[in-house]
Amino acid sequence: MKNYLISQIFVLGFVFGVMASCSIIKGYKTDGKSGPHIYSFVHHVHDTIANGEQVFQFPYAKQQALWIDTLHFFTQPPFYKNKTLMQTLNGKSDTQGVLIIQNDSIVYEKYWGDISPDRLVTVFSVSKSITSLLCGIAIDEGFIKSVDDAVANYLPELKKKDPMWQKLTIRHLLNMQSGLDFDDTYSLRLKNLKRLNAMAKLNYGHDIIKQILGLKFRCLPGTKYHYESMASEILGIVIERASQKRFADYLSEKVWKPLQMESLGLVNIDSRKHGVAHAFGGLSLTMKDLAKIGRLYLHRGVWNGKRIVSEKWIRQSTDYNTDNDGYHFNWYNLSSIGAPKAQYPGYYAHGIHAQVLYVNPHKNLIMIRVGKRDYSYAFIPYLFEQLSNSEHFEKQ
Repeated sequence: MKNYLISQIFVLGFVFGVMASCSIIKGYKTDGKSGPHIYSFVHHVHDTIANGEQVFQFPYAKQQALWIDTLHFFTQPPFYKNKTLMQTLNGKSDTQGVLIIQNDSIVYEKYWGDISPDRLVTVFSVSKSITSLLCGIAIDEGFIKSVDDAVANYLPELKKKDPMWQKLTIRHLLNMQSGLDFDDTYSLRLKNLKRLNAMAKLNYGHDIIKQILGLKFRCLPGTKYHYESMASEILGIVIERASQKRFADYLSEKVWKPLQMESLGLVNIDSRKHGVAHAFGGLSLTMKDLAKIGRLYLHRGVWNGKRIVSEKWIRQSTDYNTDNDGYHFNWYNLSSIGAPKAQYPGYYAHGIHAQVLYVNPHKNLIMIRVGKRDYSYAFIPYLFEQLSNSEHFEKQ
């Protein structure tokens, strides 16, 4: 019994000792025990993404899709069978807003709780898909020569570290094949504490570059798909180094202003001292401005007649392909969860707590859902895929 108590005291001492010296406790103080939510950007240091004087607004369709509230279309055994959109979303999802746009017009729009059409929300890992867009633009402009460039060409300080950095390419970052020993874990179990600390440091630490310099590799880059946010964070730094512009400024110049965003955006940064953007998950914007990213992709990289990013980049990101677990250039298709290919498949960006930007080019549809959390069994992109494939949305 005595030995048992001593061991328990040792474990507790170890846990509290680690927490007192790491970013976990900072995260707890900043965002509470439930972690970050879509409005917690107000507690974080961030840069502003300026919008321009010209504003594009989606018009409302004369015929609203009121049938969505009564259509029993969603089936996901064993928990859901012939459910409506509202029945599914109300299953412990704490949804804040749903926006559906077809043919450049709003056909369905609902808000709950604290959200409003002009309120900024953090979209978490949907940010990765926007970072990918910015990478494509940087390649089009010649700041980045190729997706097959070594990351160390843009972060030369890595050349003095593990030789594996010379093998890591931008393509590997885009496809989550970095080989880095990093996990997006949120588990408080003792065996995961070290990895949780690393994830917390990425979100709450004040010097991301220092964290990157200390990273190790678990396998050779390009050999295995393993989703982890650090890959997208490094990609954001590559874009900053290549363009010689702050992430927020480059995003403002090449995306926010050309797409005529209605509101400014925000991106979290590690600290005022270092100013490294959270390219992996720190973007905050309105739902309607997020829909403009979807509209740009629907139009294959063209915005109102002006080329923003190459069609090749859009195609590489979004054409249906089951390789790499359905994940390409920071965008997913539904093969990522093993779902059969729909008659009219779409693609999507996804963030924690089920922040979703879904695009279906066959039906000319954009669907968005944001929420504080999502404890339902329904997978929101799959919900949107089934809705978009209903006969009520005609093929374009």
